[in-house]
Amino acid sequence: MKKETLMKQFEKADEGGYAVPHFNFSDIWDLEAIVKGAEEMHSPVIAAALPKVNDALGMHVVGAMAKALAESAKVPVYLHLDHSTEVQISQKACDENYSLVMLDASKETLEENIKRVKKVVDYARPRGVFVEGEIGMIKGRTEEGNYTEDDFLVRVEDAVELAEKSGLDILAVGIGTAHGFYQGKPEINFKRLAEVNEALELPLVMHGGTGIPEEDVRRAIRNGINKVNVGTIIKYTYLSTVKEVLDREGPTIYTTELMKPAVNAVKEEVKRWIRTCMADGKA
Repeated sequence: MKKETLMKQFEKADEGGYAVPHFNFSDIWDLEAIVKGAEEMHSPVIAAALPKVNDALGMHVVGAMAKALAESAKVPVYLHLDHSTEVQISQKACDENYSLVMLDASKETLEENIKRVKKVVDYARPRGVFVEGEIGMIKGRTEEGNYTEDDFLVRVEDAVELAEKSGLDILAVGIGTAHGFYQGKPEINFKRLAEVNEALELPLVMHGGTGIPEEDVRRAIRNGINKVNVGTIIKYTYLSTVKEVLDREGPTIYTTELMKPAVNAVKEEVKRWIRTCMADGKA
């Protein structure tokens, strides 16, 4: 099937009032579950690998694996490099079947953030790859470190400057969300999100989807979020199901039989989040 560009998917999501769901994977099994879930829901999907996944498996292997599944999928599947903090790593991913690469320099000064993201944009643009940046902080224990301070909200003027000077395509914004499981109800600053959305004409990303109530996710989408990132609950569902089967069957079970229940469990979680993002039937 002819695949529309990811930016076209974001345009359609913005017009249609839904978000393109993003799910982190760690190997072929949870990646397969993500694709199967998207197919069953007839939804476009972004499958995201963290730098640690590329380090473990090799970026070329991850890119080839995702390409093979994407080419045979009945829905659009896009590979994303999530939370890379290294310019060279983000640039390298542009040559390994990635549709979207992130350069997260949100902990740096605004000037340095712009500088680093622009280097990736300049490399990615001729290769037809899109670039995600981040402004403000995503709280919690994350790929980029542990952030628990109060000064996490995106500043509208900083978001505008980063977007204009770097040329990035989509922007993750700090609005109160956190990576990992939440302690208590997430406190999202919808007012700030709406202000950033009003100031910028590009897709916005919400990181830290796990644990955010469905009504808050959908409210964020109404206020400009076009991509919702979900990672922790995918990993938890995957590993807890594997453990459950191993505890029951023992380590002599064949790998494919062990993984089958895990793939099904992750697939159902993917489908639940696709419905939350209102992306079902949008492929």
